[in-house]
Amino acid sequence: MYRSPANYYAMNFQRYLLNHQNPASQLIKRRVSKPCDVFINHRGTDTKRTIATLLYDHLSWMNIRSFLDNKTMKPGDKLFDKIDSGIRGCKVGVAMFSPRYCESYFCLHELALMIESKKKVIPIFCDIKPSQLRVERNAQCSMEDIRRFSYALEEAKNTVGLTFDSSRGNLSEVVQNASDIIIHSLMEIENEKQMQRQKTSNPFITK
Repeated sequence: MYRSPANYYAMNFQRYLLNHQNPASQLIKRRVSKPCDVFINHRGTDTKRTIATLLYDHLSWMNIRSFLDNKTMKPGDKLFDKIDSGIRGCKVGVAMFSPRYCESYFCLHELALMIESKKKVIPIFCDIKPSQLRVERNAQCSMEDIRRFSYALEEAKNTVGLTFDSSRGNLSEVVQNASDIIIHSLMEIENEKQMQRQKTSNPFITK
């Protein structure tokens, strides 16, 4: 039976967590109280009904906890508190750039916080080229905001990502490819943490 790379990575990621976390048997059971693994940054008017929701559902099906505003937030949640906490607690960020992305203060704020928090960010350029991304100057943005947002955009534009052309591309294919990269990244992060724990417990261990 064919097994997709994303399913293969997901199975290995869950197996890795069970084998290396302490106490191992409790990790998956307690995931509901744990921070999300993946933060999905997107402009709702462009991608919420398509790639953003499909990616969230696909990762959830593989037991990978993701943050997507309309799926994760509940009535009464403080907007910035919940979003900022989700970004700081996540392991990987996905930035879905789209034609109206830079019009959104929230999108740019989330991207800047991911970069400032030194999260691994996976860009997906949806119907837009990296060179077309620039900060929109408006009354909502202070000079400090513009500086932060411009720096974050440049960092993202200089990161290898995925591209998607909605007029010709296969939506399921880009979701599958993004899932492969996300889960592989999560495995790498967990492996790095495990190595750091081993070094801490035994300083004579070398690579």
